[in-house]
Amino acid sequence: MADRLYLRHSTDKQTNARQLHSLGDLLKSGAPKYEDPATSSRVYAINRSGFRRLLDEAAVGDVIRIADAARLFRSTKDVIQIREVLQRRGLHLRIATGAWSGFDLAADDPQTKLFVTMLAGVLEFQRDMISENTKEGVAAAEAAGRVLGRPAALNEEQAGDIVDAYVKGAAVKVLARQYDVAPKTIRRVLDAAGARAVGDVVDELHEVASGAEDPDRSPAEPPHTIDVPGLLAEHLKATETAEIRDALHGGRTIRRGQGYSVRVTAPLALHQATLGQCAALTGDGSAPAGRKAYRTYADRILAATRTP
Repeated sequence: MADRLYLRHSTDKQTNARQLHSLGDLLKSGAPKYEDPATSSRVYAINRSGFRRLLDEAAVGDVIRIADAARLFRSTKDVIQIREVLQRRGLHLRIATGAWSGFDLAADDPQTKLFVTMLAGVLEFQRDMISENTKEGVAAAEAAGRVLGRPAALNEEQAGDIVDAYVKGAAVKVLARQYDVAPKTIRRVLDAAGARAVGDVVDELHEVASGAEDPDRSPAEPPHTIDVPGLLAEHLKATETAEIRDALHGGRTIRRGQGYSVRVTAPLALHQATLGQCAALTGDGSAPAGRKAYRTYADRILAATRTP
């Protein structure tokens, strides 16, 4: 059984810096990497040359490692195709780091199928919103007679250094001061590299929740009220993520027979991060009650993403 690393970025202006950082230990161990540079997520994985080469060289039992799910799939149709291919070939699929790293995304059990389908739905929604906002921005600029495009304030080497510093913990405003640019310029670099994906958004939620204003930031995501099952709330008491603890502490306890839930109003990204913190409840040896509570919360989040 061998590890095989898969990397992808969408345009020739983006880099793999964040992915290389996440997969660094595996790269040092000699695991082969397969890349699809400047390849849109709308191109199904099985039609990409780099991923096809990976499949051709992989043996039964090998594990495909990715930095985050969006590198490989970003729609429910795509994830269904990928899972079928990997299951036929006896391959495994894992995210390299983070709360979901314990999942084999190619597993055929109902819990994994639910989780992966939900994750793909969120990523598809995110992709469509990015596309819609981009088109609206271009149309608005053209209507105002503005010429799009301007010289880059940072070169490619600086952009790579910024991404690397951010994933190691550097704050956006600190990086802006260091490179003498506006914070929005740093955010554009990070977004181009995919460094501010859903799993990273928790880093900025505290400032949004406190009401601090930043003229360079897009309007905050509207909050969603979702009930967190009590079993998950108990599990999360030990979480190191302050934003999750604060959200649960500020929620309203809802009693239902022998059980309870905590009604939490927070950005959808925080709910998704909270769900990720509970992934251990669905792993090997977990209790049925934990798996049921996880599925319940996942269903509620999925329903919220579909609400206009």
